[in-house]
Amino acid sequence: MTTRIAVTGAAGRMGKMLIEAISKAEGTQLTAAIERPDSTLIGADAGELAGIGKNGVAVVGNLTEVLDDFEVLIDFTAPQATLANARLCSEHDKQMVVGTTGLTAEQRAELQAHGSSTALCIAANYSTGVNVCLKLLDMAAKVMGDDMDIEVYEAHHRHKVDAPSGTALAMGEVVAKALGRDLDKVAVYGREGQTGARERETIGFATVRGGDVVGDHTVMFMAEGERVEITHKASNRMSFARGAVRAAKWLSQQSPGIYDMQDVLGLK
Repeated sequence: MTTRIAVTGAAGRMGKMLIEAISKAEGTQLTAAIERPDSTLIGADAGELAGIGKNGVAVVGNLTEVLDDFEVLIDFTAPQATLANARLCSEHDKQMVVGTTGLTAEQRAELQAHGSSTALCIAANYSTGVNVCLKLLDMAAKVMGDDMDIEVYEAHHRHKVDAPSGTALAMGEVVAKALGRDLDKVAVYGREGQTGARERETIGFATVRGGDVVGDHTVMFMAEGERVEITHKASNRMSFARGAVRAAKWLSQQSPGIYDMQDVLGLK
């Protein structure tokens, strides 16, 4: 059985990677590609845009034009566009893989509400390696977190618009949940000046932006005499794209509900 997949933001960096990943994944087919209505690339061949050669899928300017052409939509765009696409998918029984970051709490709640009518996979990071790290972080926090100072470091390219990254926040959330803490109350986003001694229950975040860094994440568990670091470094976006395509194929067989990459990988 072949899963028919649509990609929105098809001309962007991630969109092109997704198109390439779909072309290489067994049991999947790109059947729709969407860009902004004002894009000069409307009508272009999606395969040529991705550098893999013509695939016969023309880029369109609106999701409504291709609602009959796919089963699962992959969306790594922007919050408002993602919410609009989620509404359409829920109304037309289409599954959706969401990789968009920078959503507010209200936007996340609105997105998750669509899980009552369709299947959505929502994850801050679709890399298999990152999701293994999340599992390790849960274990590490449960074993030694209350005796450790915990800090999260992340670095990304100069063009990333949100901070901390969605992956860094997901890592912090996993640690906080394992320790029975509310991340909204214990997170510290950067330090400056006379901050006083560190409070043990806080979880600190440090953000770096520059160059072409695809994504580096490290969570440090620090105590007197020892330090444990769990690190993931991405060297290109294809790891994210492969994971998202894997999620799309898995999601096509699921009932309505909210899932994440931990579900896809069987890590829960």
